[in-house]
Amino acid sequence: MTSRNFVTFVSTALLGLSALSLQAAEVNITPEIESVTVRHGEAQVNVMRNQNQKNTVNPAFAITSRKCPPFCIQPSTLAPGVETIAELEVLDYLKRMSEGDDTILVVDSRTPDWVAKGTIPGAINIPWTSLNPSKGADPISIGEILEERFNARNLEGLWDFRNARVLVMFCNGMWCGQSPNNIANLLGFGYPAHKIKWYRGGMQNWEILGLTTAKPAQE
Repeated sequence: MTSRNFVTFVSTALLGLSALSLQAAEVNITPEIESVTVRHGEAQVNVMRNQNQKNTVNPAFAITSRKCPPFCIQPSTLAPGVETIAELEVLDYLKRMSEGDDTILVVDSRTPDWVAKGTIPGAINIPWTSLNPSKGADPISIGEILEERFNARNLEGLWDFRNARVLVMFCNGMWCGQSPNNIANLLGFGYPAHKIKWYRGGMQNWEILGLTTAKPAQE
């Protein structure tokens, strides 16, 4: 390759990269937000929408007719005081967490086999079975989650939730009962309803919108 041809090659490549950079801004989250950087374990992940405008939904979330029960359509409101939220609110909580707000925790309530396929960056995994006594969760392990993960305090057998974290709970979507189960158990333990937020759309809506997913972070 001559020097002239090499220069032409490099110039063409740079123009191509510039075009890609311009294209990268075409599918934004909102008109004002292109992406949100969140902490996922020890890494920084840039959450944005898939820029391929011909992209289709992940096949794992393309099934329309799952057997009910257990995969039944969930209501829009789970319990009085528990706020149902959507993607922009989830992103706001993730951003606040990544900026150092340790009063918030985004929780993926699914079993590890589902989480291994991809989760919301910044979320930690606490499977619904871990808070469910009927599934073998014992009081000691439940108490450890409440104290070590959720920042509740055990005062001689009574739970103090005054400094407990705000929990943003999600699972596979509007047909998934795993986060509703976690939320029901937390309310049963006395966790304040106003400190629980439910992302009803879960991974189904997250994937439909082409938002970034990540493998589980090492904890």
